[in-house]
Amino acid sequence: MITNSLSKQRLLKLLNNFESELIERTVSTNDTDKYGQVICAFSNDLHNYAQNGILLIGVKDNGELSGFKATDKFLQNLGGLRSDGNILPQPILSVKAFSFEKGDVVVIEIMPSPFPPVRYKGKTWIRVGPRKAVASEMEERVLIERRSANVSMFDMRPCMESSLKDLDLDLFLNFYLPKAIDKSLLKKDKREIKEQLAALRFYNTKYDRPTNAGILLFGKNSEYFIPGSYIQYVKFNGQSVSDDVLNEKKFSGSLIEILEKVESFIDDAVIEQRPVPTSTLREKIKKNYPNWALRELMMNAVMHRDYESNAPIKFYQFDDHILISNAGGLYGKARPENFPDENDYRNPTLAEAMKVLGYVNRFNRGIARVREELAENGNADAVFDFKKMTSFSVIVKKCETSEEREQIAPYILGKTLEEFGISSEEIRNKFGKTSVDILEILLSEPQSTATEIAGMIKLTARTVEKNISKLKAAGIIKRIGSNKTGSWLILKH
Repeated sequence: MITNSLSKQRLLKLLNNFESELIERTVSTNDTDKYGQVICAFSNDLHNYAQNGILLIGVKDNGELSGFKATDKFLQNLGGLRSDGNILPQPILSVKAFSFEKGDVVVIEIMPSPFPPVRYKGKTWIRVGPRKAVASEMEERVLIERRSANVSMFDMRPCMESSLKDLDLDLFLNFYLPKAIDKSLLKKDKREIKEQLAALRFYNTKYDRPTNAGILLFGKNSEYFIPGSYIQYVKFNGQSVSDDVLNEKKFSGSLIEILEKVESFIDDAVIEQRPVPTSTLREKIKKNYPNWALRELMMNAVMHRDYESNAPIKFYQFDDHILISNAGGLYGKARPENFPDENDYRNPTLAEAMKVLGYVNRFNRGIARVREELAENGNADAVFDFKKMTSFSVIVKKCETSEEREQIAPYILGKTLEEFGISSEEIRNKFGKTSVDILEILLSEPQSTATEIAGMIKLTARTVEKNISKLKAAGIIKRIGSNKTGSWLILKH
């Protein structure tokens, strides 16, 4: 285990211990790839030493100090190696600096991972004597078999009712695998499909069954095996669940399909945008909710939920707020007193997969950025409820005030094309009278569709669409938001 108890006296002994396979020395202070590979190799602990590996930075091969001086920024960057998502699953490590007369020594102590194989940028690194190397297929198989004894997480357990035929193998082979494994290694990989799945924790070779993570991500019918593995969206006509329901939608299928659908749904059906004046000649686009913040909160719900519960993830939209709720409270090291600074993973394989798929950019950074996005958009801070042991929820208030609504109407309705720096005569000469008529309508009714505009000026929708395309291509107008709920914005010249 990581104890942070390394003393100067013990460090001095380590500096002169040239025979241990558990020590790596380097004078390089900017080779993050080397650091990542070493951390990955010690995490895999191929020879099962069951001891922490140690990387010494600022030390020559003969044990002498290089004269290196460690800065706070350097130490922060090293700490980021744990959470930047290049090492998957996340390594368990500590970073500590020691000062001597001849220079500083930075010590990274790495604990063997309970869930090997660990990869750095898609490659499995191991220790071979005093050096590191990329694992062969046989060596990776050893790591996979060792992991079976450590399986306790739900997403790593075998789904005993399932079999290989319950997985969408094309989705795994052609979509996921190229994102997860280094391309040069993938070309040489001749293993059968079960071993490829097992290497990424989606198959249990001991029981010859897909894991729960495999079923969740690639299952042809995930809900059959894991009943609560869907997202329930409901839009209410009011501020409580007792109000009338305006819309309902169930997101089901494999998680890869669900995540893509939910992301698009948030952008197209939930987010509303409109121009809001900031001065007489300036305006900015205001959203009811920032896209990224809602997306991140939904991804967190998917990543951290308790899939042993039959309750789905709730995505409820009310007049003035959105509620996102998932089964399972704070987990592991995360506690009410340290949330959101401390994080832990109930589903480490799912967390890794979401990073591979690009839904997670950096571990343990999401909530902080959500708060930044909400503040920048003018929303109130998100309200998290983690008091219940069996569920976790967050409420995001809508960014809209009566004052803003009163401002928008007179500002837009009072505009003329000339105030945008646009000459009606030039538009008529270049694009024709129809384009001028369209722009005049958009000044007062920016949410108008091509069909609605066609009815106003007695032309076909096709003719209107052609004129709109010309105005867009010329940079005179642009569409903000979706085709259904968005608006046309006339650009200043």
